[in-house]
Amino acid sequence: MKAVVYEGPRQVSVKDVPDARVERPTDVLVRITSANICGSDLHMYEGRTDFETGRWFGHENLGQVVEVGDGVDKVRVGDWVVLPFNISCGHCKNCERQLTNYCLTAQPEPEVAGAAYGFADMGPWAGGQAELLRVPWGDFNCLRLGEDAEERQTDYVMLSDIFPTGYHATEMAGVQPGDQTVVYGAGPVGLMAALSATIRGASKVMVVDRHADRLRLAESIGAIAIDDSRVDPVQAVLEETMGLGADNGCECVGYQAHEPDGREQANLTMNRLVASVRFTGKIGSVGVFVPQDPGAGDELAKQGKLAFDYGTSWFKGQHIGSGQAPVKKYNRRLRDLIAAGKAEPSFIVSHELPLDRAPEAYEHFDKRDDGWTKVVLHPAMAGA
Repeated sequence: MKAVVYEGPRQVSVKDVPDARVERPTDVLVRITSANICGSDLHMYEGRTDFETGRWFGHENLGQVVEVGDGVDKVRVGDWVVLPFNISCGHCKNCERQLTNYCLTAQPEPEVAGAAYGFADMGPWAGGQAELLRVPWGDFNCLRLGEDAEERQTDYVMLSDIFPTGYHATEMAGVQPGDQTVVYGAGPVGLMAALSATIRGASKVMVVDRHADRLRLAESIGAIAIDDSRVDPVQAVLEETMGLGADNGCECVGYQAHEPDGREQANLTMNRLVASVRFTGKIGSVGVFVPQDPGAGDELAKQGKLAFDYGTSWFKGQHIGSGQAPVKKYNRRLRDLIAAGKAEPSFIVSHELPLDRAPEAYEHFDKRDDGWTKVVLHPAMAGA
């Protein structure tokens, strides 16, 4: 089968790799029809992780079941399914508590929890930017889709990661009807957090970024765009909230946050959120932060540490939730919102491309070129 293979920093190729296959009775084999490029893929693409060369990416996956193991009871050949990026067993202590993002079984390293397809430090699992994908514990991990799955793939594929991740940010932030919510970052996850805050009834959603194409998308769903290259975003939030600050906020940028001049500052968005969110407010942090980052520009960040305004946060009585999203906790209800026409997360999609154009797509998406807001790869699509 063909897959998007990592060759080294900022180098990927599409080449033949061994076919994915059913290896255990509980496996499901899926023919991938849609696989997104995620902002988290860029950390690996840029060489900022220890992702091994020769492996292939892809943790946002949707497709049609072509084979099931003898131990699969629910999923059938021909079903359209979307796969949570978290690979989870369904029966360990964490999975039983709905913490499928920290599965203890799918992660082979005993001192680590959590696994994912095609992802650094999250187990040996192959990615889905390929023609086929092996799904372990298939009955548990496959979310079956309705009759409109094939025609609405660009909506449903967002259930694999970014829509539940954005929703998780608003869940940890405690967004309630009538709230004023600020989202730092208008990448795909930040836009999904803004959409989720709207779904949850926020009266005002403010989105901070500096890319005009992304801010336009935020405005298209009724959010207030704040360009931090033109204004002080904290002051802008205070002005929108009568000087009190937002009721809650979402961090959707992560450890590669940077100033408008391009200078990286890993603590930038977290400290701005502390300043932007009012006393007793809540913050949900889903942007990726890592235990170590040798490519960082300062010594603290290299160790995965931040100079955090903890004193201010403590003084304000703020609560902070953090970590990857337990996708299965949310994906079924979000699927039903899509099916009912209440949510259309595909509004962020800028490009749908065949698999063989992945190198080009990675280059443009990594450079944040104007108009490249979200790329969906279709392995079955004819090449350009």
